[in-house]
Amino acid sequence: MSGGYFNYDQHRIGNIADTIEEIINTNNSKEKNGFGYEIGRHYKKETIDEFKNGLAILRMASIYAHRIDWLLSGDDGEDNFLKRLKEELKNK
Repeated sequence: MSGGYFNYDQHRIGNIADTIEEIINTNNSKEKNGFGYEIGRHYKKETIDEFKNGLAILRMASIYAHRIDWLLSGDDGEDNFLKRLKEELKNK
């Protein structure tokens, strides 16, 4: 496989999810960054709850994009696609 059907763009979804997860995890942090600013954003609980909902959706979207990429690229057949998709969604 060269760049896959989506030219590896499906990994951007995972990168966005990783960034959101980091924001969730550091939301209440008083630690300072290299510029002297707090890394915590101090969003309300309701906002962080929506970040968590979005994170779950993005993680699922990442799995779908990856599995579909492998099917369209010929790396998986339909049976493997369905099997692996089900397994990865169950283990997310």
